[in-house]
Amino acid sequence: MLKKILLLALLAVLVGVLSGVAGIVYQKVYIETVGEGFVEIASVKNIIGASLLGAFVAAIGYFLLSLVLKGKTEMVFNLLFVILSFASILGPIGFKLPLEQEMPELFPGLAVPMHFFPALGWFALKPLFGKSI
Repeated sequence: MLKKILLLALLAVLVGVLSGVAGIVYQKVYIETVGEGFVEIASVKNIIGASLLGAFVAAIGYFLLSLVLKGKTEMVFNLLFVILSFASILGPIGFKLPLEQEMPELFPGLAVPMHFFPALGWFALKPLFGKSI
């Protein structure tokens, strides 16, 4: 049990860092393409923090589901992770930017894809841990 918890924590850190780096790279590309990166709102600290938080919440959810579901954990967790990732995009779509912010309509184009990075990171890295988790 302790081994599983430690491996899930390691997976969460790896997924959080990977998705945070992907978010920062995406922001840089977005700035180059569109000319606006909303760096005051979507700072490097906020991107990394949100990515790590999402990954740790996912790891805790996976652990709790594994206690309840045993053999069906992977399938149910993946489905829930995707549904929650889609639901989370309502945040940036409804986010009210400061009035002095230029081109606020471009903010969802930056923030919405970042909400899928933790799930993509999880789906990419989880198989590397095999049946250990």
